[in-house]
Amino acid sequence: MNRRIVVKIGSSSLTSEEGGLSRERVRFYADELAKLHRQGVQTLLVTSGAVAAGFRRLGYETRPKLVHEKQAAAAVGQALLMQAYQEAFAAHDIPAAQILLTRPDFGNRGRAQNAERTIEELLKLRAVPIINENDTVATDELKFSENDTLSALVANLTKADGLYILTDIEGLYTADPRKDPNAKRIGRIDVISEELYRIAGGAGSSVGTGGMRSKIEAARIAMGGGVATFIGRVTEPGELVQAVEGSGRGTYFTTSLHSLPAKKKWIGFLSVPQGRIVVDRGAEAALLHGGKSLLPAGIRGAEGDFHLGDVVEVINEEGKTLGRGVTNYAVWQVTAAAGLPSEEAQRRVEAPRVEVIHRDEWVTTHVQKEAEIHE
Repeated sequence: MNRRIVVKIGSSSLTSEEGGLSRERVRFYADELAKLHRQGVQTLLVTSGAVAAGFRRLGYETRPKLVHEKQAAAAVGQALLMQAYQEAFAAHDIPAAQILLTRPDFGNRGRAQNAERTIEELLKLRAVPIINENDTVATDELKFSENDTLSALVANLTKADGLYILTDIEGLYTADPRKDPNAKRIGRIDVISEELYRIAGGAGSSVGTGGMRSKIEAARIAMGGGVATFIGRVTEPGELVQAVEGSGRGTYFTTSLHSLPAKKKWIGFLSVPQGRIVVDRGAEAALLHGGKSLLPAGIRGAEGDFHLGDVVEVINEEGKTLGRGVTNYAVWQVTAAAGLPSEEAQRRVEAPRVEVIHRDEWVTTHVQKEAEIHE
């Protein structure tokens, strides 16, 4: 077995009933990862748990709600978390490396490439990179859905073969299995749709911050970059190996897409959009189904403060996201040229090229209505 995988473990899987870090659970997951490591699998671990590990040590009775309280708990908890992982992997003679990232690290291509090079070197030396969000300096990023999205971004950045998101439920069900005895587990999903988001609902545990919706969103991001994804439960020895081999207790999200070129992967899933462009139905069809570039005539308006070369999000008139692309126009140029024929638009705003977004710098992220699922 010669593969590269990303495994994501959430707070609820790592903490005790009292809310503190369970070293027994940390050792269990380290043992599971070590089995794969011995088989030649390059393993990256995206872990939550810093806030959950630290808040009781600081005297909080329950998980704190305010940002500065979470950041204080994370500052204490991250050290405790890494200490536990270091000890657990040392038992298998595997070096464990800490990498702390925030959303802007992916949005800046230079910083993302630096992170990728570091990870590549660690994997070459047979270490396990242990990645968490840098909660101490993050603000909005603390609402990053229990690191689900982070794990998908890491999977895309590192060109992983698979993403394995471990949770306390055995994958996605047709209804909430804790409330509906007739709920059936969905074994395989080929296309993520609006229907799946409705099935997923919301809400995670009191210890974590992520629900099934955030995990489906992570699967969508990973699949867009050509990374197949598993969402499920691993609680017994050997079950992580089973999940990687295709017989895990959970839901598999398959993808027929090949890994995107590095620039398109960055545009579609790693960048941070600086604004939005609203398009009409004709432009929507051209972008989604015609393989066309975005021209001024199909634009209805723009939002944000973006400039030439920035990544922007494109939405339709109902507000639904269609995709992302690199803009050849600043926001004022888009606003001035909206709805105009190409030649007139180019004369009026003196843009470097007629296309507002060229198809070579466009990535579709649109979610279709109907799902392709297999029970």
